[in-house]
Amino acid sequence: MQKTWEELPHPYDAWISIARNLPELIENNQLRMEVDKLAMLSIDDLRGHRAQRLGHLVLGYITMAYVWGQGDGDIRKVLPSNIAVPYCKLSEKLGLPPILLYADCVLANWKKKDPSGPMTYENMDILFSFPGGDCGKGFFLVSLLVEIAAASAIKVIPIIFDAVKREDSDTLQKALLDISSSLRKALDVFSQIHEYVDPNLFFNVLRIYLSGWKGNPLLSEGLLYEGVWDTPKKFAGGSAAQSSIFQCFDVLLGIQHTVGGVPSDPAAEFLQEMRTYMPPAHQSFLLSLKSRPSVREFVLSKGNATLQETYNECVQAMVSLRNYHLQIVVKYIIIPASRQSTGESSEEDLEAESKGTGGTNLMDFLKTVRGKTVNCLLKEH
Repeated sequence: MQKTWEELPHPYDAWISIARNLPELIENNQLRMEVDKLAMLSIDDLRGHRAQRLGHLVLGYITMAYVWGQGDGDIRKVLPSNIAVPYCKLSEKLGLPPILLYADCVLANWKKKDPSGPMTYENMDILFSFPGGDCGKGFFLVSLLVEIAAASAIKVIPIIFDAVKREDSDTLQKALLDISSSLRKALDVFSQIHEYVDPNLFFNVLRIYLSGWKGNPLLSEGLLYEGVWDTPKKFAGGSAAQSSIFQCFDVLLGIQHTVGGVPSDPAAEFLQEMRTYMPPAHQSFLLSLKSRPSVREFVLSKGNATLQETYNECVQAMVSLRNYHLQIVVKYIIIPASRQSTGESSEEDLEAESKGTGGTNLMDFLKTVRGKTVNCLLKEH
């Protein structure tokens, strides 16, 4: 029987034991040896959604550590079948790709220190760590706390659609104020990243373990999942674009990244693709929002200046979050990358360094998304 939500029953405890000791196994160069010794396990006894999600998280950590090793360029291009087979079967069961996702390392990778205490940084910890000390804890927990702050706005979504249906501008306006206030809280929480995450550790140590094998010159062919597929597969690494919460507000507010439902540029294509990296329930939630009446069209049709202003506050809060994300990327990726490039780096290394862990050209992607968000502000007539 599973005692707590951070343990798996025997024989899966062998996975947990490796995942729990990842940093030292990597440091002592023993990780790959330990993984190679693992028995091939069937996933049939992993019962219940929580145990399966924990299994996916643990196998994701082990896979990243196996592929990237000590982060020194000694990369494995084949994931051995004793990990690859259960990982791919479990992924298929959960409707997720077999790579460490945002839904794993952020949404499923935490616990409260005091179970009856609040969801605050001080009272929380992550379940598993990569090398880089507390850098991962800071990165994953601040991301989670941003989600939690923004998530409080989700419960007003039914109120919003109901108000649009009843053409009730007052109720709609109140609900939109709730959304802008939650998004501002999220921005406030986001700023804690400076306190807990060191840019050099993030860039030089943690980031490699979050990198995937799609759009990554270091694994240009992809990764071979031994015993599952005959050819290497390409999957994107974890990315904030896999967070369903901000895509949810894009859909709700009518912030269009597509033209007639078709992605209009690489950034829109990437956002669309990242939905396939979200849990299926999140994907269908986004689809269900899309089929509802347009809040933006309703606000426009009313010609009510106060309502338009409130709508704009929501869009502006999204613009501010995206602006802030750009500043963070400059501090944590662009600046450290430019320091590196003065040293001796191969062309592949430099190309990999300027990309996001999801495999996109980061600055182009974020600026395009921000631009589309700004374009969504209603102009005063």
